Amino acid sequence: MKTPADANARSPETLHDVSEIAVLERIFPRLPAASAQLLGPGDDAAVVSAPDGRFVVTTDMMIQGPDFRLAWSTPHDLGWKAAATNLSDVAAMGARPTALVVAIAAPASTPVSVLEGIADGLRDCCEALAPGCGVVGGDLSASDALTLAVTAFGDLEGREPVKRSGARVGDVVALAGRLGAAGVGLELLFRLGVDAEGLPDAVRAAALKEHYPDEIAAQLRPVPPLDCGPAAAVAGATAMLDVSDGLALDAGRIARASGVGIDFHSDTLGVRVDVALGGGEDHGLLATFPPHVALPEGFRALGIVTADAGTVSVDGEPHTLGGWDPYRGWDGAVG
Repeated sequence: MKTPADANARSPETLHDVSEIAVLERIFPRLPAASAQLLGPGDDAAVVSAPDGRFVVTTDMMIQGPDFRLAWSTPHDLGWKAAATNLSDVAAMGARPTALVVAIAAPASTPVSVLEGIADGLRDCCEALAPGCGVVGGDLSASDALTLAVTAFGDLEGREPVKRSGARVGDVVALAGRLGAAGVGLELLFRLGVDAEGLPDAVRAAALKEHYPDEIAAQLRPVPPLDCGPAAAVAGATAMLDVSDGLALDAGRIARASGVGIDFHSDTLGVRVDVALGGGEDHGLLATFPPHVALPEGFRALGIVTADAGTVSVDGEPHTLGGWDPYRGWDGAVG
């Protein structure tokens, strides 16, 4: 007969079972060191070099519920995506990522292996997409919902940052990276990765990963074209941003900041134009370039900058902006 002691021996070790110090001792060795690190984890703060004399900084949160579902994402997926989304924002300024600071809040019942998996995802993403970038510090806390907050730093390497406000009439609108795959993946998960009550289902999600590996991976483990950010800056990009909330919505941000219009050519947007414009989360880089500039490797033209201030259009026809709003959810291609 199985005894309570036998059952406990096989139960996963949780955060409640160990101290914060013990958890840190288990996850720190899994995290990548940063080449720019002068003083890493262990003190009250890290010290990171800034050869340019300036640094780019950005932060982003991922919260269980509105931002991810544990039935769909593995801990490794969460760590990867938390790193990738922040690294992409650094690249969108024309900078190279140098360091991350990561804070994680989780229920005390969370297995320690979940945090270890998140650390592995952070490491693997940095090593694959931004070699030399590493985790230099962070924090652990308790919360009812698993929450990741990542702050990323980047080096401009002597260049001026590429802002959203520099697009000019006649510029070419171009994109580096994927367009629409992550939106399709999210659509599949919401439609087929749920049970009869509409709740996220791990078994159905696993089947989707097998049958639609490319689309699901694009949503859960995005691969932003980080090298294209600095390349765009060197080539003379006039404006740039990370496409995270939907192509149309993010293009509208450039349009408003620059006082111009963005007109997309439908034949550049693929078969499902609705998904391309409203899906989001591929984390490509949308940039504008002077018409005489050769587009850097990895970029492809999608349209042109017009004089219709603050507008987004497709083939000259006004487009209603859709995409992700953290307080309203998806308004566009996915539900």
